[in-house]
Order: sequence, then structure tokens, then C-alpha cells
Amino acid sequence: MFSVRCQKCTVDRVYMSHQMALNRPEKASRWYFGGLASAGAAYCTHPLDLLKVLYQTDIRNNVSMLQLSREIIRDDGVTALYSGVTAAVLRQLTYSTTRFAIYEIGKQSDYGRDSGFFGRIVMAAIGGTVGGFVGSPADLINVRMQNDVKLPPEKRRNYKNAIDGIVRVWREEGFRRLFAGASSATARSVFMTIGQLTFYDQAKITLFETGYFTDNIGTHFLASVIAGGIATTMTQPIDVVKTVMMNAKPGEFSSIGAILRHISKLGPVGFFKGFVPRFIRLGPHTVLTFIFLEQLRINFGVLKS
Repeated sequence: MFSVRCQKCTVDRVYMSHQMALNRPEKASRWYFGGLASAGAAYCTHPLDLLKVLYQTDIRNNVSMLQLSREIIRDDGVTALYSGVTAAVLRQLTYSTTRFAIYEIGKQSDYGRDSGFFGRIVMAAIGGTVGGFVGSPADLINVRMQNDVKLPPEKRRNYKNAIDGIVRVWREEGFRRLFAGASSATARSVFMTIGQLTFYDQAKITLFETGYFTDNIGTHFLASVIAGGIATTMTQPIDVVKTVMMNAKPGEFSSIGAILRHISKLGPVGFFKGFVPRFIRLGPHTVLTFIFLEQLRINFGVLKS
């Protein structure tokens, strides 16, 4: 109990000292700031996400990210790199809005101020659980629209946009199909939210405590790079399983065990296939998300009484 109180006192002193140094009142996040910031970041980094999905679902051992990008541009043009962008934005507006809202509201409550690092992990896990489930339909459409690029024209699903994709899946495959892969998506979301949100805040606190950093864009950048690396490592195996599950055709895999056996054909490294391209995508996405979020806080945050 004493150590928790000491940690809280240290955090409070560090945070208040930065507010005094900046000569501005403390500001808080509105519940929807995280969703807006994530949607903006998703639009900027969508080509990287598309290449990551295609790389994970391609069973060729000798294919590279550069080869995949060349094939896409050669066959469908540069604009194909933005295939499924509407689903990516919709996913962030559902998934990230939910997880950020739960985390931010909880963090700013009395419990959040008193709970310390492990309390923030709990709030991030709750936000990730709810957000992962809510965002599953958009995530499913996102994976399918991105994967269309590498399929022959006669086998493509050709969803017009994210809403059209959701409606068609509901009509053609049933409502439950919209939540195919929801379990792995939710598990991934839990670890992603912990890795990004909790460790971003903790990285900022640690940097502030050194006395060499202030609440500026450089600190936000460094803290978000740290959070992005941790989040990528924590979620990579789950992300591979989720991508294969959502891209599968009805009846292709009989169980989660069949999916695991399919991935393990490449050995243990199969569960980390696409790690580098995923970090190349998730790193900039995390950086942009928190830079956008901090700017929203600074310019549009609610003045606390």
C-alpha cells in the first residue's frame, strides 16, 4: 500500500511540475479523442497494413514485402495500396474509440489516479476486451478487402466499401459470420491496448522522472515508439492467427487447432511471420496515434475544475 501511494505521489509531482513549467492548466481527453486519432493514423499507414496482411496470408516462403508491393502495383496500380481503407477507418472508429474511451475515463477517475501502473493494466484489458469485440465486424471486412488485391478477378469479393461488406456478409453468410475471429481479435486487442496505452503512459512518466524531458512532441514520439515495440511483440502470434481465421472461407478450417497446424507448417517462426513489416506499420501508426491524441488534448481538451 505504501509503495502504491509513493508511486502515485511521484507521478502527481512529476505531472504537476510539467503543468507549471508549461504555464497552462491541466487538460483531459474527451472520450472520443482516441478514436479520432487512431482513424487518422490508420488512413496514413494503411498501405503498410495492407502489405502486412498480404504477407501473413501468403504461404510462399521466398516472397518478400518488396515483391508483394511490386506485384500489387504492377497488377492493380498504386491506388490498390489503399484497398479496404474505408474498413480500416471504420474499424478504428469502433474498436479504438471504445478501448480508448474505457481506458481514458477509467484513468481519470479517482480509482484510476489511485491504482497506479497495475490498475491501468486492468483498465486497458477491460477496454481492449470490449473494443476488440465491437470492432470485429469492421476488422473482418478490413482483412477481406485488403486480401482481394492478390486474388484473381473472378475470385474477389469486391466489396464497394466497409458498409457494403458488412451488409453482404450478413446477407450471404449470416450475422454470426461478422464475428468470425472475434475471439482472437479480442485477445489481440487486450494485449494491444495494454502494450500501447498503458506502456505509453508509463514511458512518459519514466521519461519525465529523468528530468531531461518535458511534455512536448519529442517526448510523445519517443514514448510512442517504446509502446509500439512492446505492443508488436505482445500481439504478433495472436495477430497471425486472427488474420488467417478472418481470411478463411466458410468450412476451410474445422477448429482453432486446424488453424494453428496450418500456421505451424512454417515452424515456430510462422507465428511471427510478418513481425518486421508489422512493426514497420504498427510503429508509425502508434506514433501518429499518440501525436494526434496529444494535439487533440492540448488544443481541444476539457479544462478540469
